[in-house]
Amino acid sequence: MRFVVPLTACIIVAASGCGGDNDASGRAETGPAQVPLSDNGSTTGSGSPAARPSVATVRLRRIGTFDSPTYLTAPPGDRRRLFLVEQPGAIRVVRDGRKLATPFLDLRSNVQAGGERGLLSMAFAPDYAKTGLFYVYYTGQDGDIHIQEFQRATADRAKASSRRELIRLDHSTYSNHNGGQLQFGPDGHLYAGTGDGGGGGDPSRYAQNPARPYGKILRFDAARRDAAIWALGLRNPWRFAFDRLTGDVVIADVGQDKYEEVDFVKRGQLHGKNFGWSKYEGLHTYYGGTVNNYVKPVVERSHSQGYCSITGGYIVRDRSLKALYGRYVYGDYCQPQLRWARLRSGRATGGVLALRVPALTSFGEDARGRVYAVSQNGPVYRLAPR
Repeated sequence: MRFVVPLTACIIVAASGCGGDNDASGRAETGPAQVPLSDNGSTTGSGSPAARPSVATVRLRRIGTFDSPTYLTAPPGDRRRLFLVEQPGAIRVVRDGRKLATPFLDLRSNVQAGGERGLLSMAFAPDYAKTGLFYVYYTGQDGDIHIQEFQRATADRAKASSRRELIRLDHSTYSNHNGGQLQFGPDGHLYAGTGDGGGGGDPSRYAQNPARPYGKILRFDAARRDAAIWALGLRNPWRFAFDRLTGDVVIADVGQDKYEEVDFVKRGQLHGKNFGWSKYEGLHTYYGGTVNNYVKPVVERSHSQGYCSITGGYIVRDRSLKALYGRYVYGDYCQPQLRWARLRSGRATGGVLALRVPALTSFGEDARGRVYAVSQNGPVYRLAPR
């Protein structure tokens, strides 16, 4: 396939984890000072905290248990089904509240699972009801990253023979920083978050290299089989999401040894942005240097507070969760308490929820916009009103 790099100029070129040698993030910018969320849940600088939501009105409703689940999603308009991605390589269907015995798609013979590798996410095309097309992101038996297109056979089964590879990224040197998120944006294009290639401290300096597809947000034109670098300077953007109402994008970038971060960009402004790694980790200098088009994090969490690998979520648009509506929900693999934040350009306010999910690997949304929390230990929960 073609690989295009349209940041300021275009050229053609043919992934979750924890600190130390297993993960990181960062950024810096010229322009107005930005005010990040500090560890005590309020803004630093001159920002004023938002009203604290009535967290007692939200509970976790368990919907099932799965084999090392990594992601949850649903096809647009399908209110009956949830699709659960399992790290070993199967995609399970929950239909009308019941887990089906036969996987929607079984890639276990193709997937290398363990640590940060495995089947990491999937995304349904916006016109899935008509085309039946969906996309998966996984680490292959070869150690490389594969993003592939499939087509459904029935509503509950995929057509395994329909496989078409969109991109294969060499990732055999290091097992960490595989990235893993797929999301369709409000423009109808497929986006993917890639890690910086692995190892500790971005040893190849890929994240800041505009000619390398690592440590980036890629945008695909699936029909033409083109992939373009859309944003750079990321360490391991394990989970990012578009606000289903506004189209704004939120990126949770996993940190190196000290800091985790959340980045926020308004709709249509992601192209060409640089999030700083590995010149910065969070708001702090790592290798140092100047960064063009730099976006500072709006939320920073410290490893000294028990955080190790940030797990990004969604801006809640489920109107049954009145206390959280319009707020971003996120967490961490090591710190089980879920958090919320009200995001604005350059700043955030927020706090904690009275909800805990150990080994939090992901969040997900269904076709109604309801939000789910996924634990690698097996349980999957819906954030539900009390």
